[in-house]
Amino acid sequence: MGILWFGGPIYTMDNEGDAAEAVYTEGEFIKAVGTYERLYHDFFDQIDNEVNLKGKMMLPGLVDSHMHIIQHGEKLLRLDLSQMISAEEVKEALKNRTANLSDGEWLVGEGWNENQWEDPVIFSKAELDDISPDNPMILSRVCRHALLANSKAMQLSKIAEDTPNPQGGIIVRDKEGKAAGYFLDTAQELIKAAMPEVSQEYLQQVINIAVDDLLAKGLVGGHSEDLNYYGGFNKTYQAFMHAVNGTKKKFKAHLLVHHEVLDDMLEENMGFLDGTTYVELGAVKLFSDGALGGRTAWLSNDYSDDEGNTGVAIHSRENLENIVQKARKYDLPIAVHAIGDQAADEIISVMKKYPLQNGARDRLIHGQLLNERSLKTLTEIPVIVDIQPSFVASDFPWVIGRIGNDRLKLSYAWKTMMENGVICAGGSDAPIEGANPLLGIQAAVLRKSSFDGKVYLPGQKLSVFEAVRLYTVGSAQAISQENFRGLIKEGYTADFTILEDDIFQMDPEMLDQVEVAMTVVDGDIVYEKNPYRL
Repeated sequence: MGILWFGGPIYTMDNEGDAAEAVYTEGEFIKAVGTYERLYHDFFDQIDNEVNLKGKMMLPGLVDSHMHIIQHGEKLLRLDLSQMISAEEVKEALKNRTANLSDGEWLVGEGWNENQWEDPVIFSKAELDDISPDNPMILSRVCRHALLANSKAMQLSKIAEDTPNPQGGIIVRDKEGKAAGYFLDTAQELIKAAMPEVSQEYLQQVINIAVDDLLAKGLVGGHSEDLNYYGGFNKTYQAFMHAVNGTKKKFKAHLLVHHEVLDDMLEENMGFLDGTTYVELGAVKLFSDGALGGRTAWLSNDYSDDEGNTGVAIHSRENLENIVQKARKYDLPIAVHAIGDQAADEIISVMKKYPLQNGARDRLIHGQLLNERSLKTLTEIPVIVDIQPSFVASDFPWVIGRIGNDRLKLSYAWKTMMENGVICAGGSDAPIEGANPLLGIQAAVLRKSSFDGKVYLPGQKLSVFEAVRLYTVGSAQAISQENFRGLIKEGYTADFTILEDDIFQMDPEMLDQVEVAMTVVDGDIVYEKNPYRL
């Protein structure tokens, strides 16, 4: 027995403009796509429910190809600093939160961004100590590649004046050579190691909070990287398995496996795409550099506003190759964070040197800055580039000061990559950016800064169709599932995102105003704006 969906434009996303009148689903799969009359006639005896869209539009289920589900949930629980526009506003929020802390409780703030402050001067450790002298405090920057810590947090972390920089990280020091309370990339782990370990029950709670929010935003799934940060592979994996079990909650979580917990996965005799329909394992995740905001993305030439600094290489070339060779030993793809052009060059050359032999695809995460050499190599190897269109809205114009005008040609160059045959998938990097996929689609189409309203690199604009494909077909291609996910087509999974308005027939300026009517996973309505349908 099945469901007949009809009554609004149903876009298959196979080709631009392709639409159907109706879809018939049985269980988790689409059985037929066509006219209402034909499907009603062909499946009359099997239809036990009809869903009238009442003019709403249906798309294949949108999937975020790069996010951090647990961090997204924690952002919803913790002190969110991401929308604050001045240092004083942040300080006031910290003071208010400190007043309600118990003895020894950590104050954790998420998402500060000095580039949107009126005066972009980063806090000193002394300022944090004035606010919270007795409670440890850490404040993660919006990029999650930098954090601020007060003296109490540093004391608990046993950070001494002579503590050396770890590989791939920087302990920022003041003029006297003392640790200034600012930690970049892998140096952050020195502070985080002192935080109390969280329970599996806490992780399940956070995952539930995050998934409920993502479903309400029209996402049927997300590719996430969480397994190395919350007490190890097994505890975090089991938290996902209990939270998203396909009965109480349906959401398709695809979990990248950080290289530091790869052995834990292998000990469980698990590999790529193992797991369940709702929680499956993905590529081996590693970082090759940092981020542009903290000037730790690895560039081939100096930062335009910081002479002598080319960023941070998280791994030596030897170590990078060792990690990739180990992944290849088990026929595993890799998914590598690379923002700077030198980082992209380095990891793409390693991908080419040690190619996959099983038809799967590697993933270059971000790919914000490329050069002609890295672009050419991308066209020669089986790799997906996970892009975050919202970064255009949040990074411009300040990023021009970091990289200069000469490097803009192949920066955030989504259209150029796609025109050269490079497959791209769309994500948010939530909680770094908002998880609403319509914001990413809008950013890809408009390329308009949220700071000054100007359009940057208009030649890289995508059509609405191309942008939606990033979150449907692109996300499916990233995990080798394009033969049964990402389209509304017979034999494909019955995952749908149903929107109140037809985004192909409206001014893209209004995309951020569109509301989600329903989210459908495996034929079940798992979110509904108005649950009292007639």
